[in-house]
Amino acid sequence: MIIKVCGVRDPDNIRQIDELGCVDWMGFIFFPPSSRNVEHVPNYLPQHCKRVGVFVNATPEDIQHRQEEFGFDLIQLHGDETPDECQALRSLLKEGTKLIKMIQVKSAQELEKTKQYEGKVDYFLFETKCKGYGGSGKQFDWDILQHYKGQTPFLLTGGIGPQDAEKVQAFFKSQTSKLNLQLGEAKPQTPQCIGIDLNSKFEIAPALKDSKQIKEFVQIVQSNNK
Repeated sequence: MIIKVCGVRDPDNIRQIDELGCVDWMGFIFFPPSSRNVEHVPNYLPQHCKRVGVFVNATPEDIQHRQEEFGFDLIQLHGDETPDECQALRSLLKEGTKLIKMIQVKSAQELEKTKQYEGKVDYFLFETKCKGYGGSGKQFDWDILQHYKGQTPFLLTGGIGPQDAEKVQAFFKSQTSKLNLQLGEAKPQTPQCIGIDLNSKFEIAPALKDSKQIKEFVQIVQSNNK
């Protein structure tokens, strides 16, 4: 299970999270309206976690520039980027860069949108549907994702908090059970949830995460998912 912590900015906090040993990806948000917007390169950047740049309808040139500054391994597109724009962006980024496309979800119907992006991005991030582009800090009905039939792996986000460890465990177990039921099918659909994205519910203040709380949460979540 990939653990992504998003919305960091403070160098000391980044170092704390990086050294926990249980976080895989760390996200930096570039969106001025956000309280977690990053304006300058921090004095410390992750050395153990993969670096993720999060953008909302940014120009390809801006994304390319930020990647050069921050050394991003992954780029997360959180706006209205089209499949063609995602494909065009890939050619500008350093070789091996992975693309994540956020899809807002309220019903199974929204999952149909993912078909356009198959083969154009490497991961989806399923987020609670809300007005605007930022996260709502609220959860959607995760059972909707049982209808996802795509081949692109996805991460789960949207208001996941410290109290949701058992709920996250249950969701991953349901995905495993779904796979087991499909093994006998001619064309089994593999459950593609590969991780979770943590943000506002683990904050002391905007862009400042409680590293101790993150570690305790991840330990519980992963205790029966190894």
